[in-house]
Amino acid sequence: MNYVIITENDISPWKDSTGREYHFPKRYLKYLTKGTVVIYYKGLMKNRSFASRRMTALVHYFGIAEIGIVKKDTESAKNDYYAEIINFKPFSSPVLAKQNGAFLENIPSTKVNNYWRDGVREIDKTTFDKIISLSDLNDFNATNDNAQGTTNAYTSSAEGNLKQTYSTRYERDPKLRERAIEIHGLTCMGCGFNFEKVYGEWGAGFIHVHHTKPLSDGEGERIVNAETDMIVLCPNCHYMIHRRKKKTLSLDELHYYLKLSNN
Repeated sequence: MNYVIITENDISPWKDSTGREYHFPKRYLKYLTKGTVVIYYKGLMKNRSFASRRMTALVHYFGIAEIGIVKKDTESAKNDYYAEIINFKPFSSPVLAKQNGAFLENIPSTKVNNYWRDGVREIDKTTFDKIISLSDLNDFNATNDNAQGTTNAYTSSAEGNLKQTYSTRYERDPKLRERAIEIHGLTCMGCGFNFEKVYGEWGAGFIHVHHTKPLSDGEGERIVNAETDMIVLCPNCHYMIHRRKKKTLSLDELHYYLKLSNN
């Protein structure tokens, strides 16, 4: 199995669609073949207007997927290509590219000065496992509002060994998440926690988005209103809402328990 990092920039001339399609030049064709497992990456935020669309301002990894069908961009004069993205599963929290002063990716000595210029970077399984072991792919596994598709999921055990599991997950529209944040902001609607106020630039733009009626309830496709059907929560409140498999708390119920704890 092949593993690569694919970069998604805040500002880009490429016609990417997160979790659906990746637009790239021919030089990356040898890496982006059908079945290749990819990890999504974002570089350092350079424009604060993008804060609400990112998990963090720092360089980080934010999801996993696979390459589906690869086809030529017939409208490109530069011989560019499109890769179908399948089985996309975003991380609930960002995995920072630099841990304890060292990058997770191994940078070859011949590429020290230009390694990060490559929008697509091949990695080995050890690096892949290292990144996945730091993600929270196991969070909200049974009722994960942030999952997409009905496909294979890649998860890791506590020891970091890659394990492939099969489960049913439910498609979401990334634009709805952005719209929900535009409407509700970046302060947790449960406890009032704001990551930027507490962590400064490190926490800027980070929040979870929760469907008030889980997509996993078995009703299938439906219209979702970002204002009335979605709320923003910190990871702690999000986990508490999903803590019981047979019971998803409403926001009012969450407030009730928070109020009890403060009395």
